[in-house]
Amino acid sequence: MKFAMNGALTIGTLDGTNIEIRDAVGAENFFLFGLTANQVRELREGSYDPRRYYESDSELRESLDGWIYGEFSGGDTALFRPLYDSLLDRDEYMLLADYRSYVDCQHSAGQVFLDREKWNRMSVMNIARTGRFSSDGAIREYCKDIWRTGPIADNEKRAS
Repeated sequence: MKFAMNGALTIGTLDGTNIEIRDAVGAENFFLFGLTANQVRELREGSYDPRRYYESDSELRESLDGWIYGEFSGGDTALFRPLYDSLLDRDEYMLLADYRSYVDCQHSAGQVFLDREKWNRMSVMNIARTGRFSSDGAIREYCKDIWRTGPIADNEKRAS
């Protein structure tokens, strides 16, 4: 949220604070990738097979294979093996299922970056529309919705 408040454009999935950010700044000012909650549920209920994504995407396969060939670890072929095995055998967060969508979205973000006017407009919209995430706004919301209290002056009036 702090990045968006300072004009950074978000590239993300629809989870956690990304949902709030996208709602605030507008879908046109947010780079969305990945599975929806329903798609995740369907894959989990079905038979999610991360190896299928690995085998069908040569770029993904080459990247992951670089881990076990020691390309990113000074020749150590065992360093990333547990992570590699975890992704291909379980992939609890469905990272491999989101990979291609992320790469395509990153490419789109890169294209927008080349259009300085559009990028700057999107950045300004992030700044203009995220004020509600300021610490002042958060404290006001907590006071009202969670703590059910008001400013001290209001509390003193109630006590009299």
